[in-house]
Amino acid sequence: MEHPENDSQYIGLTVNGGVEQPPIVNPYLKKRPRRKPLPTASELVEGILKGDITALSRAVTLVESLAPDHYALAQEVIEKCLPHSGNSRRIGITGVPGAGKSTSIDVFGLHVLKDGGKLAVLAIDPSSERTKGSILGDKTRMEKLSVHPGAFIRPSPSAGSLGGVARKTRETIVLCEAAGYNNIFVETVGVGQSETAVHSMVDFFLLIQIAGAGDELQGIKRGIMEMADGIVINKADGDNVGPAQLAQAQYRSALHLFPPTASGWRPEVLTYSGYYELGIPEVWDMIDRYFAFVKENGYFEIKRQEQARWWMYETIDEQLRKHFYDNPAIETLLKGAEADVLAHRKSSFAAAAAVLDHYFNKSSEA
Repeated sequence: MEHPENDSQYIGLTVNGGVEQPPIVNPYLKKRPRRKPLPTASELVEGILKGDITALSRAVTLVESLAPDHYALAQEVIEKCLPHSGNSRRIGITGVPGAGKSTSIDVFGLHVLKDGGKLAVLAIDPSSERTKGSILGDKTRMEKLSVHPGAFIRPSPSAGSLGGVARKTRETIVLCEAAGYNNIFVETVGVGQSETAVHSMVDFFLLIQIAGAGDELQGIKRGIMEMADGIVINKADGDNVGPAQLAQAQYRSALHLFPPTASGWRPEVLTYSGYYELGIPEVWDMIDRYFAFVKENGYFEIKRQEQARWWMYETIDEQLRKHFYDNPAIETLLKGAEADVLAHRKSSFAAAAAVLDHYFNKSSEA
């Protein structure tokens, strides 16, 4: 390229040619390796039955995935693992935020593992309603358990499901049992509607409470108290021992007002300290007594059968909702119905009835 500015008539003015521009793409950038193809159901099941953590983790990821091909593969894996499941003790752990659930699981888990066996912890982490993301940080609060070779900790996002319960937790339990985990802990987000779903997938439901945080009677809620098989007051150490014992007495008095449980078991109320690891054996002895009691009177199998039936209907409800909202015609109708409601042309009930009538008529024609 010629530069007339460099002509002799322009003495003192010099224009350099510049430097060669580098390429747009970094020449040192290596091509990304191709993503490995999905393993087959047989390969995953074989790894799970051998206790392979990698195979189990991949299977759980498939279970949690919303992709249709992942869902089909996950269901096939679950069906093949089902005959090898059901041989664990499933324990649900709930409590108000700050009650020390993760710290308690850490010490409870170490107490269980000292006698051998394997433990799987399924921690439900709340998802943001804005970003739909989750921190999944419960594992960081289980410092000792997270490095134990006999423990498998899996934080799962609630993904907007009712009360923060992960939609696929029950299927994950089946996979963990097939992998040889004979103790399953399911930690909920906190006291709320999630407890109903967790109660329907565990054998023992443990409610963790704290004392000295205000009116203890606020913790005596009929719904959650009726579901609990055992109540434990955490942080019973130092100056908090007295308030913890007072809360223990109040909960024991409240339990006498409730009707007998279906199992015939009378829930116990104990105090302990998860941070200082005080009273842990007593809590676990209570759980051992419960399992011995319900297995002797036959309630253990009855409850497992009721749970299987309950989850069948829950799955039907979930699939109906999915079929409804994934229908392109319904999606268009919903936008129109929403506009009518916002413009006050139709009531919410009339708009909903019109959309449902269209859906049911089309379904019957198909």
